[in-house]
Amino acid sequence: MLTATLIFAAAMTSAQAQMTPPTTAGAKPKAVATVPIRPALQSPAETAGAMAQSERLAIQSDLAWVGQYNGAISGDVSERMVEAIKEYQKANGGKPTGVLNPKERSVLAETARRRRENAGWKIMTDAPTGTQLGIPTRLVPQQTSDANGTKWSSPTGTIQVVLTRRKEANPTTAKLAERERKEPAGRTIDYTVVKPDFFVLSGLQGLKKFYLRGTFKGDEVRILTILYDQATENTVEPVVIAMSSAFNPFPVNAGPPPRKTVEYGTGVVVTEDGAILTDRQITDGCLAITIPPFGNADLIAEEKEHDLALLRIYGARGLKPLGLTSDQTNKASIELTGISDPQNQSGGRAATTVKAAIAPVAGGSDLALSPAPATGFSGAAARDDGGRFAGVALLRSPAVSGVAAASAQAQSVLVSAETVRDFLKTNGVNATGGASDAAASVVRVICVRK
Repeated sequence: MLTATLIFAAAMTSAQAQMTPPTTAGAKPKAVATVPIRPALQSPAETAGAMAQSERLAIQSDLAWVGQYNGAISGDVSERMVEAIKEYQKANGGKPTGVLNPKERSVLAETARRRRENAGWKIMTDAPTGTQLGIPTRLVPQQTSDANGTKWSSPTGTIQVVLTRRKEANPTTAKLAERERKEPAGRTIDYTVVKPDFFVLSGLQGLKKFYLRGTFKGDEVRILTILYDQATENTVEPVVIAMSSAFNPFPVNAGPPPRKTVEYGTGVVVTEDGAILTDRQITDGCLAITIPPFGNADLIAEEKEHDLALLRIYGARGLKPLGLTSDQTNKASIELTGISDPQNQSGGRAATTVKAAIAPVAGGSDLALSPAPATGFSGAAARDDGGRFAGVALLRSPAVSGVAAASAQAQSVLVSAETVRDFLKTNGVNATGGASDAAASVVRVICVRK
């Protein structure tokens, strides 16, 4: 046993000696050269491609608002987007990597937000045409409309936004672009894009720069034109990019938005015994309708064509009906009295009054109101500048998509006094008397749904 153990130990020592290279006293071990393995670097385009499309969309929009991006705000990865990021980084003293670090992204977003706010940027639906578009309301606060479109302008006319519609037999974008090149006379074109579904022209029109984007559907043509003095181009041109991308001439109705669990509106007291007129959509699908401080109300009648609803509360005292009879009203200036959503007045329920301009709505007897009043005003009483009853205001939320969705605002229409009186008469309500104090005659309507 001992002999076997000694033979095994000797064999192991011999094997180790064979595996260990001989060394020379004082010699250093030979260094083995190594090459570090580095992970492949992602390109800026690949980094952008890994983002959510909504984030790319927001970055493109923000870059456009700071004047660094002039492409389509689509959320698609493009070399133009990468180059815009590099230019933004260089302009702000950073290294042009093409990829925004968190600090750069935060600064860009805040700068763009301030510029949108300064321009008064809002997504809205043009009532005469149904077109959705973005408007810099502080740059072009003046608005006029007719059945063929709407014009927004600055007080001095240095900036103008014109939305037009017309009928044209067998239109094509090539034919439309050629016509717009020549009308009005004297246009100088320096940029043209003609695609099957849209066309773009820009250049000079007299002493103003212009940008034009148009399209058609069937025989209906819709064109957005932006005109501005050359002295304003640093302010206007970033807005032009945003307006071009927000322009949706034929929006697809995606269906009504989801209804709120609790919704607030305004009601107009029309009789002393508790008849109240309000917006039908506010009362649609309610488990309970409440009129504070009077309690619950019953839905008596509704009219879908104009979205009117008649409510009744029982046993209430101190109601002050509004006078609904009047001579021909002057609708050039409208005053709306309603009760804003509690969030807009720190939980309060005070009645307030706001002004609104009006414009005809194509294909109907109602009138568009601009600007739209605050949430909660749907059902508000409207009076003209002589204090005569002019109708009720109803708010409608537009379907909004794209980068500017967060800036969307509700639209509002005026249902005429004649339509209101006919609705009440049909449902046996005699509203011949009443007060002239609208603030004392409006109440809050609260709808509770599932």
